[in-house]
Amino acid sequence: MAYDEKFAARIRKVLGPRKGLVAKQMFGGIAFLLNGNMCVGIHKDELIVRLDPDETDAALAKPHTRVFDLTGRPMKGWILVGSKGIATARQLRQWVSVATNYAGALPPKR
Repeated sequence: MAYDEKFAARIRKVLGPRKGLVAKQMFGGIAFLLNGNMCVGIHKDELIVRLDPDETDAALAKPHTRVFDLTGRPMKGWILVGSKGIATARQLRQWVSVATNYAGALPPKR
């Protein structure tokens, strides 16, 4: 399934120019990696957010979120945010910030 280019453009705008930022085709959509670590992406019409595994349950308690599970084995530290949870620029910025803060704190991958 192709991803929504307008949605990707919104994410790119929030991410802005960052050193070490790369976009890659993944999960049937697009993923944005920071220093080799995935931070956010698009799966169908939802935002993939990578976050501190210890913060997963708190994030899942927020509206319009669900477990990111493509394999039947969900992992802590990965969630999906539905379109209603990222409808405004502010909402999208908040989730992208969570993801970039976490991915930016990880050791770079080569």
